[in-house]
Amino acid sequence: MRVLICGGGVIGASIAYFLSRRGVQATVIERTGVACAASGKSGGFLALDWCDGSPLAALARRSFALHAEFVQEIGGDWGYRHLTTYGGSAGGRNHFGQRGNAYGIDWLSAGVILNQRLGSTATTAQVHPGAFTAAMMRAATAQGAELRLGQVTGVVRRRSGASVKGFEIDGETIEGDAVVIAIWPWSILATAWLPLPGVFGLKGHSLVFETKLSAEALFLEYQEPSGAVQAPELFPRTDGTTYVCAISSESPLPIDPAEVPPEPGAIERLQTICSELSPALASSKILAQQAYYRPITKDGLPLIGRVPGVEGAYVATGHSVWGILNAPATGEAMAELITDGAAHTVDLSPFDPGRIRPFDAARLRLRRTN
Repeated sequence: MRVLICGGGVIGASIAYFLSRRGVQATVIERTGVACAASGKSGGFLALDWCDGSPLAALARRSFALHAEFVQEIGGDWGYRHLTTYGGSAGGRNHFGQRGNAYGIDWLSAGVILNQRLGSTATTAQVHPGAFTAAMMRAATAQGAELRLGQVTGVVRRRSGASVKGFEIDGETIEGDAVVIAIWPWSILATAWLPLPGVFGLKGHSLVFETKLSAEALFLEYQEPSGAVQAPELFPRTDGTTYVCAISSESPLPIDPAEVPPEPGAIERLQTICSELSPALASSKILAQQAYYRPITKDGLPLIGRVPGVEGAYVATGHSVWGILNAPATGEAMAELITDGAAHTVDLSPFDPGRIRPFDAARLRLRRTN
């Protein structure tokens, strides 16, 4: 059996890993490079129980366990570690001169008020997302999977139209027994090929600093001088860097996932926030200034499963902020669905693509960047 996977991000790599572990010939087709978009630019935060009470609970709990198992199963270092996670606030007139850091984190400014422990080392962890995605792809290829650089320009159907024959890649037809769409918000391009719901992009911004800080993750509420409220997230990493993200915006997707420019002024605003949150960040070298899109569906839940009405076509996308966390269980369940006809480890019914009306491809808005 041969399965063609469109997308070399963390979802595509995870599906390839679990398919190849079952002896399936998996080919990942990626236009630009492994983890070139959000899979390489996100925070890499993992949480056991933050999705409890939602349809994502079982997926998240299974994935959290798989992340821990991969440390023994897959060679390499992708910055995996458990950490404690705190919540608090900063900024605004009411915070200046106050101190509410009851947890002894010495790299924060005096105006940062930490008032809640959100997770312990038993329930929260982290990875470096780009390194994790690359490790999953290496593990998949070591088991026989293939990574092919190229642009998928269409899905090829058999004469009846009711089943797929493969992908069109750079003008060439590559045949497979099944195809999987896993290109995050760019999955909306596939609505021109298959009856899929729309997946839209929410742009986020982040900075990576060259500074080694203690192992705590912070989720803060920050009020800018303008009155705008942001939600910065701070993740010190094992490689001696610290990742900070905030400031979301809506704008058309660029055609190329590697060309995602920041919104005007967003990086400067984020730098100001970081400088006020921490003297250590204010004085540290900035290694990366990044913008990326998170994939969002109409109801906030991912699309994981069969494409309605087209035999052999599957989709796995729309994971929003939980893509890195939920990739392993998504890959495992998709491999079960494709090879066995049903997923066993996680119930995929809440994520059935058929629950949302297919998107009208004529409404596509993409932006070409120069």
